[in-house]
Amino acid sequence: MVKNDLGFFVVADGMGGAAAGEVASRIFVETATVVLSGERASEEETVALVQKAFSTANESILDQARENPRYHGMGCTAEVAVFFQRSFVIGHVGDSRTYLFRQGELAQITKDHSLVQEQVDRGLITAAEARHHPHRHVIARAVGVDGRLDVDLVKGELRPGDCILLCSDGLTDMVDDPSIQGVLTRPLDLSQKVEALISLARAAGGHDNITAVLCTLTGSP
Repeated sequence: MVKNDLGFFVVADGMGGAAAGEVASRIFVETATVVLSGERASEEETVALVQKAFSTANESILDQARENPRYHGMGCTAEVAVFFQRSFVIGHVGDSRTYLFRQGELAQITKDHSLVQEQVDRGLITAAEARHHPHRHVIARAVGVDGRLDVDLVKGELRPGDCILLCSDGLTDMVDDPSIQGVLTRPLDLSQKVEALISLARAAGGHDNITAVLCTLTGSP
């Protein structure tokens, strides 16, 4: 699920069965939308709102699971991108991702919270091996599964022409970073680039929810 309103973008990818995952992602998007609509005139206020969005959604998902046994074990991964002036704050939990595309170069600015990423960090497997590892979908952190939630925060400055891509693992499992960069380099508008990314994932055998959100900064410095 995705939500864009008043200078922020939210992507949530559910886990815990089709129905339960949908419920968890919906709760996250709805909760984050309410929280992030608050005033954010500074970086400190923006960071506080992002953290509040995650913590409030985490509590709401846990409450819903306690009240409805059929939702036991549900949760979601989540990406939040909030923009203010010419800066951004990214909130990240799980194995969905946020990328920065700048001057023709793509850089992943979040790190997956997953078993295979931990193995990559420890030098046990390579990044290439991780893409096809049988346990690549085992995530180490998600919203709504534990009372205590650690949220990764990424802060940065935006330049005219920069693009921020938020996406679920339904895209990145099927399409590697060089291919994503190739699409973003093409002379297409944002919606056409998103459609091209999703088409690539489907053509590669996409079997999971494929979500991609692309936003850019326009105007002069």
